[in-house]
Amino acid sequence: MLFLRLLLLVVSFGFLGVAVAIVLYDIYLAFELNRLLRLGERRPAEVAASQVAGTQTIDVPPSTGAAGTPSAGGPPLGAVGTGATVAAAASRPGFHLRPRSAGSRRAIRWSIAAKFVVFAALSSLLGKSILVVPDGYAAVRVSQISGVRPGTLYAGTHLIVPLLQRGQLFDIRDKVYSTAASENPRDKGLEILTVEAREGLSVGLAVTVRYRVDPRHLDYVDANLPQPIEDEIVAPVVTSTFRDLAPNYIVRDVFSTKRDEFRQRATQAITARLGEDQIIVKEVLLRKVLLPEQYQQGLQGLLMKEQEDDQVTVDQSIEQKKVKIAESQAEAQKVRQIKHAEADARTRVLMAQAESDAMQYTLPLKQKQIEQSRLEAEARKQTTLQDADASAQARVKNAEAEAQAKVIDSKAEQQRRELFAATQNEETVKGAEAAAQAKVIDGKAEKERQDLLADAEANQIRVTAQAGAEKMQLEASALKVNPMLVQLTVAQRLSDRVQIMMVPTDGKFFFTNDVLKSAQAFPGLNDPPSRAGGKP
Repeated sequence: MLFLRLLLLVVSFGFLGVAVAIVLYDIYLAFELNRLLRLGERRPAEVAASQVAGTQTIDVPPSTGAAGTPSAGGPPLGAVGTGATVAAAASRPGFHLRPRSAGSRRAIRWSIAAKFVVFAALSSLLGKSILVVPDGYAAVRVSQISGVRPGTLYAGTHLIVPLLQRGQLFDIRDKVYSTAASENPRDKGLEILTVEAREGLSVGLAVTVRYRVDPRHLDYVDANLPQPIEDEIVAPVVTSTFRDLAPNYIVRDVFSTKRDEFRQRATQAITARLGEDQIIVKEVLLRKVLLPEQYQQGLQGLLMKEQEDDQVTVDQSIEQKKVKIAESQAEAQKVRQIKHAEADARTRVLMAQAESDAMQYTLPLKQKQIEQSRLEAEARKQTTLQDADASAQARVKNAEAEAQAKVIDSKAEQQRRELFAATQNEETVKGAEAAAQAKVIDGKAEKERQDLLADAEANQIRVTAQAGAEKMQLEASALKVNPMLVQLTVAQRLSDRVQIMMVPTDGKFFFTNDVLKSAQAFPGLNDPPSRAGGKP
């Protein structure tokens, strides 16, 4: 639309230029025609004088008809004056025109020029009816009849009634109004704002106010507020607000303790007063507070005294901290001693717990050993009973054999006595037979006794082997449950003077790991206890 507006304005100026050019061109042609006609109206005396001077005069018909015939009253074409001499005169024209009637002069084309002017006016009006509002701006319609029209025209293209309405642009972007606390080349051009505190001292304030016009009420701003707004409204309101609030505070409050309160109250007052004029205040900054020179000197002396007082306070606090540090060190030493004693007690308790835990593993082993001993005793008892039975049976057999031998001997003695008389050879044979039978019986008895002894020994070996197998099975099951019993068994069999404590192989999560470390730290705790006899 902006291009269209510019194009229409260019076209209007073009039409206007063409109209002016047409009029000027027609005026120029008319002037030249009139000049030529005036040259053709020279008197005959002047022509004769020019002929006498040796110049050539040529009669040129003033005009010709449409068919090329000369107009009325003129000589035919090609007619030449009598006695003419050919000569060139550069100082004057070499021909003249016949007089012409006034009605045949060239007319100016006013109608065509008027049309171009009308086209130019229409193009200009069309261009002026387009209002282009740039970014960051807003506009209101101002009527030449009724004044400012309500409504805001924001950035973009709008249509207005040309010649009756115009657009008034307003910058609706944030603006900044600043003051300086004192004369400073860097703040050249800024107003110096000085206020009086409660003590009557002048204090310089460097203030920055960020504001913008409310675009929703631009019709009110244009109709009621003076322009420019920054100089006519914002500056007086800001300076008067700070000057009204400053007497409520002392100088020390303005630049230190109540500085933020002072700024907030000023912000509220400025916002309220400018809000009545449809001006939105975004932020009020109090950049700098310039104190009077005498007050600065007195304040520096006061600060020096406060620093000295603070230094004394700091020194006192340092000494108090040193005392507290010494007390804390003594308390820490006391706590360390108590901790060492508690650690020793815990070590002893842990050692007792370790022994108790070791006994928990030792008692089942002792019970198994007792059970094994009981089984061995039963095996020995059975073996002894079997040996006694075998011995009794052997003695019975021996007694039977002896009784039979005695019987046989008595029979043999009786037969011997009976047959003694018969023959000595028969007695000897029978005695030999009896002796042989006795030896046979003795051999059998000895063989049975040996068999019984062998059976008793085999039974004893079998029972002992069975008891050993059961013992090995019990030990294997106990070792499977707790493999550390191997070390305990070996240590118990090595010597009674060896003390063994069982811990897991890795010792990662076993409570005696820390106990052993504590025992290494206190070597006296590892000494074995003395025996009942007083010997170590």
